[in-house]
Amino acid sequence: MIASTSTDLSNKFALDTSSLNSLKKDAKAGTPAALKETATQFEAMFINMMMKSMRDATPQDEEGMGNSQQTRTFTTMLDQQTSQNLAKRGMGLADVLVRQLGGAQMNQQALAIGAEGGATGAAAPAAANPFANAAAMLKSAAAAGADAPTELAKLPATTETGRVQAPHVRSFQEKLQNHAIEAEKTTGVPAKFMLGQAALETGWGKRMIKNADGSNSHNLFGIKAGPSWKGKVAESVTTEYVNGRPQTRVEKFRAYDSPAESFKDYANMLARNPRYEKVINSGGDAAAFAHGLQRAGYATDPNYGAKLTRVIKNSLA
Repeated sequence: MIASTSTDLSNKFALDTSSLNSLKKDAKAGTPAALKETATQFEAMFINMMMKSMRDATPQDEEGMGNSQQTRTFTTMLDQQTSQNLAKRGMGLADVLVRQLGGAQMNQQALAIGAEGGATGAAAPAAANPFANAAAMLKSAAAAGADAPTELAKLPATTETGRVQAPHVRSFQEKLQNHAIEAEKTTGVPAKFMLGQAALETGWGKRMIKNADGSNSHNLFGIKAGPSWKGKVAESVTTEYVNGRPQTRVEKFRAYDSPAESFKDYANMLARNPRYEKVINSGGDAAAFAHGLQRAGYATDPNYGAKLTRVIKNSLA
């Protein structure tokens, strides 16, 4: 049996850079123990990226008591330590990396652990993004005909920028993607922008407006039923901002027979209402689209534009 000097980081504080440096030295030796520990730390980084993306995908109350720089800092530290603890128990990724990718690749990956931005959770360039590297490595394993275990099949997908996409985000996008693409043909607005707005309005489909009988109204965009609306109507409690202050009201909203009808009505509203002309011509810029909607009076929430921008960029970009 080969003796190992590998540092067990699973019992260490997640931000212990000295332990990470020790791991990098051990990884160069290429021992099985060092390989396993490196893979475990890679899994911890994977989990941390997933947790960060899930928090980014959740709209935050800009004026909430818990929304301060200090709270965000400690939340980041908590997520990093939680990731460390979960990786110690293991969810399958480390075993896949050790078994399928081989020592040479894993030793190279170990050198990236603890690089600038990796230990602190700060944003890193796409080329240095640890999850982007993971995605590339896993694709290599699949191309070689490797049979990944069930745990790997359950892992979240990534966005085009290498961010981890939470399962509920991926499910929401897959369910509505085709409807958004059809709406894009009518408006010219990128499908992911409209998906982001539907996600913000419905909490990723978890806060749908209900009809009086409890059935789904399929109103994905929070469109109210004004005097000109001749279709079905659903009443719901909503929050409106008057002079910057939130007020709870019961309003009438449009109701549809399907998500496809909701997207079609939303697309027609954007395309035909002159006040959304600048929104239509936002040029594929997420921030311009989101803040353009707010300026056009789509929502009374003073932070609507900022919230929508974050959802689009962090979850669907």
